[in-house]
Amino acid sequence: MPTPNMISMAEDIEDLKAELAAMRGKVEALARSAAEATGRRTGGTEPGQPPEEEDGDGWRYPPFIFLLEGEELYAELRLLAEWVEGVLVPGCLGEPSAEARWCHLWTEHWDAVGALHALWLAWQELTDPAVCGYTGPSTWYRDHYRPCMAALRGPGGPFAGCTKGEHRVEHRLPGTVPSAWCTTQDDN
Repeated sequence: MPTPNMISMAEDIEDLKAELAAMRGKVEALARSAAEATGRRTGGTEPGQPPEEEDGDGWRYPPFIFLLEGEELYAELRLLAEWVEGVLVPGCLGEPSAEARWCHLWTEHWDAVGALHALWLAWQELTDPAVCGYTGPSTWYRDHYRPCMAALRGPGGPFAGCTKGEHRVEHRLPGTVPSAWCTTQDDN
């Protein structure tokens, strides 16, 4: 025969289950709204379903810029340039100096493009309160912005050879190297 304590405990467990289900629904709704706002897919149409499979019309997650080609590459580069020139440069960068250089032709420094694209992807995620709360921008600044800018603008960075009057891109890359990443085949 169940005791009053056992009945009370069973009711508590059922209450906890209901609260957990309600909380799970809220989290999934927040994830869906964040995904809609950023254009990302996070899951199936029903709560608790695994993420949808890619249907061939685009990437499921933001692609890294080095993996893009053609129009996709140029479209992503345009979006990156809008963010760098519209947000990063006016809001975050101080005056360039010999110790902290910046090149206005930064798109010609492909290693800088890669670093800035990675910084932008982190910014997109970490400035969305629905995804990471209100501490995201602080995390972005500390863990992404400061190390990236130190590497880009420092004496060994890609802008080291650029001054206000001169632009120089060091071409240190080897010639064509066979790679698993290569998407075209030589017909030789």
